[in-house]
Amino acid sequence: MLKNLPADVRPYRRTPEFTESTIPKGLLKEHTTKPGVWGVIHVTQGLLEYRILATVPERHLLTPDKPGIVEPTVPHEVAPIGPVRFYVEFHAHPDVTQPSAESPA
Repeated sequence: MLKNLPADVRPYRRTPEFTESTIPKGLLKEHTTKPGVWGVIHVTQGLLEYRILATVPERHLLTPDKPGIVEPTVPHEVAPIGPVRFYVEFHAHPDVTQPSAESPA
């Protein structure tokens, strides 16, 4: 089940928009955000599979009407389902120095 963003986090950075041919390879394999960093995967066109690789794995199809929420430090990956356009917006608590968004898996 997809989570909701905590009410007290705020956006601080976003990626460029990616397509099925420009997705960075690191997003296609297991990776995490750093502690305290939440992500919102916004699909602007098409379908994107979002896989949460936690103790109980989850798969979600993201669409322009259904964004994906990335929890801090939870392993995940994405896969395009045909033509797709999307970007990731990173959120953190405003009283915390803004961390870099991702860490290697």
